[in-house]
Amino acid sequence: MKDILFITHFTQVPGEHGNGRFHYIADQVGRFGHKVEVITSSFSHQKKQQRIEGQVKLKNSSYKLTMVHEIGYKKNVSFSRFYSHYVMGLNLKKYLLGREKPDVIYCSVPTLDVAKIAAEYAKKNEIKFIIDIQDLWPEAFKMLFNTPIISNILFYPMQRCADYIYRAADEIIAVSNTYLDRALQVNKKCKNGKSIYLGTELELFDRLSHGRVNKLKGEIWLAYIGTLGHSYEIELVIDSLSMLSEKGIKNIKFIIMGDGPLKQRFEDYAKEQNTWVEFMGRLQYEKMVGILASCDIAINPIKAGSAGSIINKVGDYAAAGVPVLNTQECEEYRNLIEEYEAGFNCINGNAIDVANKLMILVNDQKRREEMGRNNRRMAEDKFDRKKTYQDILKLFEI
Repeated sequence: MKDILFITHFTQVPGEHGNGRFHYIADQVGRFGHKVEVITSSFSHQKKQQRIEGQVKLKNSSYKLTMVHEIGYKKNVSFSRFYSHYVMGLNLKKYLLGREKPDVIYCSVPTLDVAKIAAEYAKKNEIKFIIDIQDLWPEAFKMLFNTPIISNILFYPMQRCADYIYRAADEIIAVSNTYLDRALQVNKKCKNGKSIYLGTELELFDRLSHGRVNKLKGEIWLAYIGTLGHSYEIELVIDSLSMLSEKGIKNIKFIIMGDGPLKQRFEDYAKEQNTWVEFMGRLQYEKMVGILASCDIAINPIKAGSAGSIINKVGDYAAAGVPVLNTQECEEYRNLIEEYEAGFNCINGNAIDVANKLMILVNDQKRREEMGRNNRRMAEDKFDRKKTYQDILKLFEI
């Protein structure tokens, strides 16, 4: 039996909304007889509030959960957020010094403050250190502060910190080839890491998808799931729907499942454009799956310059077997869409192109259904955790 420590700053804990990668892996590892502990933050990044320990449902989990105190923050992009991460790192360091040394540390990246503390601790104590790259920092923030010379100077300390973490890893997992390649640029210990998409449990997804929602004959439902923030072109989608409405196509209902700082702005814009949009807020995973499975088309509207790669929502879209309209510039995902013929790649920032390709799918049911089947095939090949996560479990010699 090994003592395996998971350190993951932004994971959902049991009982919270979401389809957490780390809960799934830790639970699987624990059921193989290992001693497993998951360390995360006391602060919920999604809800922007402190978690209450008594409300965390660990009854059926095979691991211990430890929540290290973080002071919290109100805005995703703020100095208070970076200070909160710094405090979390200090508190993690204190906790690790009082804990028995584990055999393996499996650590998500970001945040950099937390991952660096984990990397330093692992190096000092000669502990096997595995990282799982979920996002690229500071690249993600450079999108918001895109002034070349100033941005490079401002984010240089973060760049050095990220490089240190990547170099320290004995094994590298990443949620895309794009992220994996970034880490391997500086890590000379790993001959090859593993790109394993976030994915989903297809068996669970299929059971939950039976809770489909009835819709009126002739309606076409367009789905978006995820954050309502600065990285997402929700207004561009609304513009496309407005264009089609002017052409007499008024049967498209845009269903938005998610929350975020720009929700009110997007709601106001939808009313201003007189489009048929329903904002459903953040839903329990079970309810979200049922609604998504009832939709006809999904959209992945990511703004230009995003550092995002193969993100969580595209795995759910694939599992639901719906065709995707994609504006994301990430070549890795655009290539998947083309390879599987699972939808259409659109010109980023171009509402006319989105409207034209949406109209093709609305008017051609046969093509829509064929592309949906192709996307489901992609899910079975690339996003089924039961198959794809085996490569992660092998790292623990299970």
